[in-house]
Amino acid sequence: MKNLKLFAVALSLLMVAVFFPAGQAVAQGDVMNSVKSAMKVGSARDLSRNFSSMVEITLDGSEATSYSNTQAEFVMKNFFAKNAPVDFSVNHNGTSDKGQLYAIGTYAAKGESYTVLIRMKSANGKYLIHSMNFIKD
Repeated sequence: MKNLKLFAVALSLLMVAVFFPAGQAVAQGDVMNSVKSAMKVGSARDLSRNFSSMVEITLDGSEATSYSNTQAEFVMKNFFAKNAPVDFSVNHNGTSDKGQLYAIGTYAAKGESYTVLIRMKSANGKYLIHSMNFIKD
């Protein structure tokens, strides 16, 4: 009987170990798809749904500035208004050693192109953007 309990506990732990990373990978893919869609159409509102409470934004070589998520939405709204999107594609994404997600993409606007670095941290089980860098190509 004791061996059966140990077997049940071991099996339960194994199941958690196998399925937890799979669920986390789906969540990572969902947030990245949401960000990608918002960037493609230039929707600051949809993008801001993925913002952390504070977001650091760097635009074309200016100094990084930290904004509240509401302020960051307005900054991105102005950016999209001045640089209307033609396309956005993710060229590379991954996870750092500390568990942060990142994506490197290309934001194409009319006559302009930017390399974009997006970094996300996990907060309350959800990945949220904490940093965005736009570098003019």
